[in-house]
Amino acid sequence: MRTAPTCVLMNTRQLKVFCGSFAGATETLYREPSNVLVYSVGGKTFAYFKTSDPERWRFSTRVTPDRFIELTDFPGVKPARYRGRFHWITIVEVHRFPASYLSELVESSYQRAFASLTRAKQIAIRTAHAR
Repeated sequence: MRTAPTCVLMNTRQLKVFCGSFAGATETLYREPSNVLVYSVGGKTFAYFKTSDPERWRFSTRVTPDRFIELTDFPGVKPARYRGRFHWITIVEVHRFPASYLSELVESSYQRAFASLTRAKQIAIRTAHAR
């Protein structure tokens, strides 16, 4: 398991760095009309940030169905717009959540996205990352 930064809380900048640190992770900025910063592996999205007001820097990631029910009961966490039915959550204020908690959510989402890739893509990503 990856380790989160040593701080107790994580800000948006640190979370973006963490999302980009995974093997094969790519960062894509989509401007108008979607205004999102997307993190993906092999074309599969595992996290994204809203980049325009009034939802600037709200963070979304995919969770398991059980975690979805649990997390959407927390203040500051809601089903992600348009993706909630696929068990995506939005964290309204990243800096209010412990770094270890956020890193666990991101790693889990990354692992799910990575596991959904073909075996050939997984091998190619692992090989490129090992260099």
